[in-house]
Amino acid sequence: MFMPSMKHYGWALTCIGGAGVLLTAVMGYTYAPLVQSPPFRSPEAYRILFWHVPFAWTSFFAFCLLFIGAITWFLRRKEWGWLLFCTGADLGLLFGLGVVISGPIWGSAEWGVPWDWGDLRLNTFGLLTAVTLFIVLSRRAQPDGIDTRDTLSTVGLFGFALVPITAIATTVYQKRHPSVVIAQSDETGLDPKMLQVLVIGIFSFWILMVGLSILTFLAYKLESELKNLLQSLDDEVVH
Repeated sequence: MFMPSMKHYGWALTCIGGAGVLLTAVMGYTYAPLVQSPPFRSPEAYRILFWHVPFAWTSFFAFCLLFIGAITWFLRRKEWGWLLFCTGADLGLLFGLGVVISGPIWGSAEWGVPWDWGDLRLNTFGLLTAVTLFIVLSRRAQPDGIDTRDTLSTVGLFGFALVPITAIATTVYQKRHPSVVIAQSDETGLDPKMLQVLVIGIFSFWILMVGLSILTFLAYKLESELKNLLQSLDDEVVH
C-alpha cells in the first residue's frame, strides 16, 4: 500500500508543479512588466530569469539529496541511501542543465557572450553540473557494486563541496552574474510583480522537484527489488 500511495502523491505533485512552471512562463511574458534600457541591453531577454532563478534554487535542493544519500551510504551502507544518491544525481543534472542552458541564452542577449570564463559563480556551477553528468553516465556504464558505489559517492561529495562555493561566489566574488535579487529586492528596486512571478516560479519548481523525487526514488526502488528477485531466481536455478 505504501508504494502505490506514494506514487499517487508523486504524480499529483509533479502535475501541480508542472502546471505552476507553465503558469510562471505565461506570467513572465504577459504579467511581469518590461524593464528599462538602459541599464538592460536586452530588456525582453530578462524574462527567461523567471525560469533560470527557480532552476538554480531547485538544483541546490537536488544536490542536497545527493549529499544525504552519499553520506548515508558511506556511514550506514543503507540501500535507500544509494537510491537517494541516484535520485539526487538525476535531478541535480536535470535542474542543473536547466540553469546552464537558460543562463547562456540570457547572457548572449545581455552580455554579448553566452559564458564568462572569468566569473567564479558560472564556472563552479558549470563544474557542479558536469560532476552530476559524470555520476549519471558512470552509474549506467559501470556494473553495480560496492566499489562503484563508493567511488561515485566520493565524486558526489566532492561535487557537493562546490555548492557553498557557488553560493558564496554570488555575493563575495561578483563579476558578471547578478547578486541574489530576492534577498536584495529593496536595494535592487525589484518590481513587486516581478517578485510575485519569481515566488510562484520558485514554489512551483520546488513542488515539481518533490514530485519527481518521489517518482524517481520509487522507480529505482522497484529496479533494485527486481534485480534482487532475479538474483534469487538465478541462485535457485544454480542450486
